[in-house]
This record gives sequence, structure tokens and C-alpha cells, in this order.
Amino acid sequence: MKRLLRDLLRSSWVQRALGVLAAEYLRLVWLTNRFSYEPADVYERVEPEMPAIFAFWHGQHFMTPFIKTKESHRAKVLISRHRDGEFNAIAAERLGIGTIRGSGDHGGAFHRKGGVGAFREMLQALEDGWNVATTADVPKRARVSGLGLIMLARESGRPIMPFAMVTSRFIRLKNWDSTTINLPFGRGAVVGIEAVHVPPDADAETMEKLRLQVESYLNEATRRAYKAVGRPEAALG
Repeated sequence: MKRLLRDLLRSSWVQRALGVLAAEYLRLVWLTNRFSYEPADVYERVEPEMPAIFAFWHGQHFMTPFIKTKESHRAKVLISRHRDGEFNAIAAERLGIGTIRGSGDHGGAFHRKGGVGAFREMLQALEDGWNVATTADVPKRARVSGLGLIMLARESGRPIMPFAMVTSRFIRLKNWDSTTINLPFGRGAVVGIEAVHVPPDADAETMEKLRLQVESYLNEATRRAYKAVGRPEAALG
């Protein structure tokens, strides 16, 4: 029975149905939450820097497709090749976001799970004028920013834009990244922190310093975002 259920969940039609349902649920959440922005002119500040690398914490990723507010905000997101990533990819594409399939940052080991190909695709997307969105964490190590993000910025010459996007009502799972399922009918906040630029000749010491800066900015954005929706304690989760 367990195997039958697993095979059913892996089937393409079930994955597609789950992806469509997830996209429409997230659209409902977006439409029924009143979002604030910090800074208030965040888009005016960010648009001249595009294409950019938008970074956020794993587990806080469900609402991020809605960071794109204009057709000119072309974006692609990195999504795992794992079977759980399939319906996430379908949902993202239904919400108007392109997808790049591959692994996240395994401490610089991009050869794992299609990482090299995904890294090249992200570089190409940025060169072609697409924004690229990706989680910053090293897989299975929540809120520890990886060097892969810094390498992408160094090789592409594009800035990293750390941000957090949260809602006041949510369910938080007890897994490695404390996945947050956003709920409708509440308040939301988008908080951006200043861009991080990586010099093309950045050495190991500089890259580590900038990695820690991204980590710090993401934690600060998360703290401010939850404070903005009246849930300051949630930033600790």
C-alpha cells in the first residue's frame, strides 16, 4: 500500500494537479493578505539593478513568485530535481515564473544533482536579462548561506538582493527548514535589504565575508518582516 501511494504521488498527472492546486491556493493567499513594503520604494530602487539575483531563506519560499509585479520583471527560479520539486515547478510556472532544475549549494559541490548544469543555466539566464531567484541556504542547514550564491554573483557580475516575504497567519512545519505555509486573510510584508555586490576578482576571504553579509541581511530582513506583520517572535522559528 505504501509503495502504491508513493507511485501514485510520483505520477505526472498527480504532480500536475498538485502544482495547479498549490498555485491557485497561493494566489488566494496573495489576494487576501494586505502587503506592506520596506523600503516603500523598494521597486524603484531595485529595478535599475536588474537583472539581479534574488535570495531568500528556504522554508519561506512559497510567496516569492509574487515578488514579480510587472511583465517586465522576467524571472526564473532554481527548483530541485527531487520529486517534491516537480509540483513546485508546475506551480511556479503557472504563476508566471520560469524554472531552472538542479541542486542547491552543497558547500560548493556543484557536480551533485545536476548542480553544474543549473549553475550554467542561471548564468545564462542573467546574461539574457532574466532575474534569478534562489534559496540561499545550504541544503539541510537552515539559515546558513552557501558560497554558491556568492560564486554566481562573482561570475555573472550581477548583484544579490536579499529579501524576506512573510504573512502574519501561517502554519510552520517541524522539518529542517521550518517550512512556513502561508495562510489567507491576514497581513503580509516584503522587506528588502541593500544589494550585495561581489567583485569579479573576489578571493576566498572576500567571498566568505560577503557570504556572511548575505546571511546577516537575510536574518535582518526576516526579523523586520515579521515585526511589520505583528509577529516578531516568528522570526526565531
